[in-house]
Amino acid sequence: MEKAAQTVYVVDDDPDVLKAIERLLLSEGLDVATFPSPHLFLQRYNRNAPGCLVLDLALPGLSGLELQRVLETETTPLPIIFLTGHGDVPASVQAMKHGAADFLTKPVDDAVLLSAVRNALVQSQELTREYNDRQRTARCDFQGLH
Repeated sequence: MEKAAQTVYVVDDDPDVLKAIERLLLSEGLDVATFPSPHLFLQRYNRNAPGCLVLDLALPGLSGLELQRVLETETTPLPIIFLTGHGDVPASVQAMKHGAADFLTKPVDDAVLLSAVRNALVQSQELTREYNDRQRTARCDFQGLH
């Protein structure tokens, strides 16, 4: 079975950070989609494909933690790596309690970020497989009732 294409989504309101992360991830052969706002991300990301999200904590309008809550309601979970220059212990605890894959502070070492992204992509494949298995089981159960 062929692996589904995975995308690393990056949401940060700093264009220099977006460009730097995009270059790093592209240099590793990863598919990358960048967004300057959470609202634009929510409009455009593929909810049915595996991937992960590198997310700034402090964003105007909808914070990273608020976006995490919105994504909790999505059918296929998207592992989130928080990357922030404004992190504190309560924010990191809150992010991790709600399932964040990692919580990193800026500036981050390239190797540390790449490792976190690779781990989140593995987690995404597992979550997607589990979701698809549940969907197949639910379809079988439903078809068996009729």
